[in-house]
Amino acid sequence: MKKKLFTILLACVCGVANAAEFKTKAKSAFLVDYDSGTEIVAKNADTLMPPSSMIKLMTLAVLFDEIKAGNLTLDDRIPVGPNADYENPEWYPASKICLRAGQTITVRDLILGLIVLSGGDASVVVAEKLAGSESAFTAMMESKARSIGMPLSTFGNASGLPNPNNLMTSRELATLGLHLIADYPDLYPLFATKRFEFKEHQTDWCREWGRTHTMNYNKLLFIMPGADGMKTGHTNDGGYGMVASAVVGGRRLVGVINGFNGKGHDALAAEMKKLLNHGFATTMNKVFYRPGDVVTKIPVWYGRDDAVEATVNEPFAITVAKETGLKDVRVLARFNEPLAAPIRAGDEVGEIIAEQDGRVIKRAKLVAKNRVKKIQFIRRIIKNAQIIFLGR
Repeated sequence: MKKKLFTILLACVCGVANAAEFKTKAKSAFLVDYDSGTEIVAKNADTLMPPSSMIKLMTLAVLFDEIKAGNLTLDDRIPVGPNADYENPEWYPASKICLRAGQTITVRDLILGLIVLSGGDASVVVAEKLAGSESAFTAMMESKARSIGMPLSTFGNASGLPNPNNLMTSRELATLGLHLIADYPDLYPLFATKRFEFKEHQTDWCREWGRTHTMNYNKLLFIMPGADGMKTGHTNDGGYGMVASAVVGGRRLVGVINGFNGKGHDALAAEMKKLLNHGFATTMNKVFYRPGDVVTKIPVWYGRDDAVEATVNEPFAITVAKETGLKDVRVLARFNEPLAAPIRAGDEVGEIIAEQDGRVIKRAKLVAKNRVKKIQFIRRIIKNAQIIFLGR
């Protein structure tokens, strides 16, 4: 076999580092392009900080896995235990749906209560349903975090109430946001819900609470066209924080701000809008291939087909500074030729690379789009004879 470097096209990318610097008073900020995975802004992005109620995104991710696996439906009803009762002193100053021990609540209302009302009581209901206790549920949260590429985050509860073990980085919060968007396409649209009015309050006090608490704390949804999620957070120690996403011109960015000491959620939303608009205004992306697109065809040895089509598992895209634009960079496919049959769909068959001035700026696996079976023994003998005597 010989290593082959196949030039797919001449295009180009100049590093996004040339984009104008973003300045914020937040202690930490991170901005990433959804398709390319390229970071656009990173300020103290790997510093562990209290995530406040942004931690509920992990609570939701664990719950979404149960729904995706078919273990729960949105219409299933979950019992509310004493730990989630609104008269529990823990919930007096905290955001909540205002639940009463002994009642039941649908999974759909739990999700909307977590997203819109930032219901800490809802997070406890989820934790006790899935793990038996909130402390046991934090182990599920950590396991989930590690499985999606979050090695640093730790969890002390499911709600984000102050706890020394509640620590996440802005980069890992963005990783979580990207995961929620990509892996739960049927559930992610719920993050764009602007208003949720719970209809099953059990006491007059809760009914009055519910009358005045219906609007999403994520004020970005109200001030930025294209914003469609995700979650805010606030504690006295952690300040204000937000994980957010917006789509403008068909392009999605995901941003994180934490440790912001502005005046309330409106100021937080304004700062996040500034961050996202900075990304859209100063950078652009180019998607070369999406999953299923044929990048190249690779010859196959002893295969029932002469070649296998190579594709990508995820979009192959680059992000560049707008002021520099696209020029003078090669996008290449590298693979061994020929490949030996049999080949299964999804097998790694090479890699795709974007280079600038000999420097690799993006790389991804090439995988087989289709299956290629191995020819039978007699046909292999014939093939060998053709090579020996005919040179083919």
